[in-house]
Amino acid sequence: MSDVLDIQRCDLNIENNNRSHHTELNGVERLIVRRGQTFTIILYLKPDSPEFRIGRTKLTLIAETGPSPRRQSDTKVSFSVGDSTVDTEWSASAITDPSGNTVSVCINSSPDSPIGLYSLTLTQGKQETNLGQFVLLFNAWCSNDAVYMRNEKKRQEYVLAQTGQVYRGTHKRIRGKPWNFAQFEPGILDICLKILDENPKFLSNADKDCSERKNPVYVTRVLSAMINSNDDNGVLVGNWGEISDDGVRPTKWIGSEDILRQWAESGPVRYGQCWVFAAVACTVSRALGIPCRVVTNFGSAHDVDANLLIEMVYNTDGERISHGDSIWNFHVWVESWMTRPDLGIKYDGWQISDPTPQETSNGVFCCGPASLTATKEGELTTVYDTPFVFAEVNADVVTKLQLSTGKILTVRESTSSVGRSISTKAVGSDERRDITHKYKYPEGSKKERQVYEKAQHHNKLQQRGEKPGLNLKIKLIDNMVMGSDFDVYALLKNNNMESKTCNVKIFAKAVQYNGKRGKPCGYASGKLEVPPGEERRLPLRLMYDTYGPVITSDLMIQVSSITFDESSNYHKAEKTIVLDEPEVEIKLMGRARVNKPVTAELRIKNTLPEPLKNCSFTVGGIGLTKGKSILVSVGDVSAKEEAKGSVVLRPTIVGSTLLLVNFNSDKLKNIMGFANVEVMD
Repeated sequence: MSDVLDIQRCDLNIENNNRSHHTELNGVERLIVRRGQTFTIILYLKPDSPEFRIGRTKLTLIAETGPSPRRQSDTKVSFSVGDSTVDTEWSASAITDPSGNTVSVCINSSPDSPIGLYSLTLTQGKQETNLGQFVLLFNAWCSNDAVYMRNEKKRQEYVLAQTGQVYRGTHKRIRGKPWNFAQFEPGILDICLKILDENPKFLSNADKDCSERKNPVYVTRVLSAMINSNDDNGVLVGNWGEISDDGVRPTKWIGSEDILRQWAESGPVRYGQCWVFAAVACTVSRALGIPCRVVTNFGSAHDVDANLLIEMVYNTDGERISHGDSIWNFHVWVESWMTRPDLGIKYDGWQISDPTPQETSNGVFCCGPASLTATKEGELTTVYDTPFVFAEVNADVVTKLQLSTGKILTVRESTSSVGRSISTKAVGSDERRDITHKYKYPEGSKKERQVYEKAQHHNKLQQRGEKPGLNLKIKLIDNMVMGSDFDVYALLKNNNMESKTCNVKIFAKAVQYNGKRGKPCGYASGKLEVPPGEERRLPLRLMYDTYGPVITSDLMIQVSSITFDESSNYHKAEKTIVLDEPEVEIKLMGRARVNKPVTAELRIKNTLPEPLKNCSFTVGGIGLTKGKSILVSVGDVSAKEEAKGSVVLRPTIVGSTLLLVNFNSDKLKNIMGFANVEVMD
């Protein structure tokens, strides 16, 4: 029998825990810890309480976050107090002092936990003790956390520094503006958590939103939307026109604290412009534990029509007559440090997000996070909003003149006007660091042009949802049943500007589940003339007489196609077919009752155009067949006829169970069927 501790009080050991978790600047009024790292609480026992003894005293801790904590959503977790902790999951260990009056409990949170406000409960059997609350943050010091940053000086700068520089001006005259991020000032962390709780995703599905807060990519995208107020009750109202008396001029703000406090008290704050949006986003990100820095792009393109070109059209009086595309003297956003498991390890590191409301993304005024690596390499098919970010730093500029006759002439083209002197504050000093090379290859270089051309290519691809050039794929039909004859197709789409004449081959082979290829079972070839923007197909008829003798019990056929155009460009497509099996039908002839016989009728149609030999059903089910499989032999079955059998079951357990049936023959093998059986008393 377990000893039940009689707990007098719990000391959350705030001062020591906050110091070891780099949150002491938040104060000592509450416990604030970072995920994936241990913290210690102290249980004070009443004088007459049993002593804590490992192996005899059973303690379970429950940590919960969000309005409706659920284990399935990782917003509720329970874990036993053992003799050691595990650094990859919620776990706990405990020791007692020599007097036996206190128990020190060491708790480790999962490095993949949702961030937020948690409650902590201790259970001993049916007895529950509320131990208090704590805030869990992302952890740049934990190697298992998605925001882990290896360099301590960078952690000091991008997580802990409360002041910084925001750069403005022009690329020839750059001026730094000091900014107070103030992420550790009293109450600011609560306001940052409130921002998460005010976002529309939380309001529509709080359970899902709180669960997703384990992912810094998700949190960063939410912040990108919530720092502006265009779609929601966000923090700042943007204004790039005349500033009326109903708000503060963006140039007057000197820090994030006043803005965040005003928002918490009375809603969206008037007014902000790009550097204000970015600086506030940096404050909130750092407060939540995400390493973040403010970045300024001089000569920043706003590409409205998403063609990676900024087109400026003027009349003969020098007045600009085109609207939409523009180039800002400077624009400011943030970069946040995290892994990108959704994209691949290549894209880990700095991620660009822009809370200034410029264009919508999936219907919401937000932008990013876009991988910095993907931006530099022109990989515009990666999420989120990489084409827009790429254009901001690398769009080409075309200046045009409209004559009085209406004719428009191109008078100037520039590949170097956009994306200059991209700047951020240096680590550990107030010096400016130029990071243009992180965003793009040197202007005018061959590599920079190659990346731009690839980006154009990817941009059009993304907009159409297609690949450029010749696209070859395998087209299948429905109802490809074992034993039937059916067609598959090589489908060739021409996304070039000119017609293409191509030699196309399509062939099929049997294949096993492990990818090992067998014997061929079909072949066709032909020459296709494909006009630009159109598609043509080459059929291949797969006959049972051909594939039947070579196919394995996996019922898989691999269909491949190759094509060569006039320039000997080679394309290949491949797809594996899994043929449909006939269905095993199971019918109980009456209600299933415990210790009473009930007959199950079994049948399956032979879909082959030839007989099946040595047909049998193997039947099994917990509480139905007395722990043994039953073999039901049905002999040979003619082509297109049914194999039929029956078995008598005698259930032994009341409740739900599963009857499993496996059909075998010389040509159709291991075809599984099942039926749910409800056994009555």
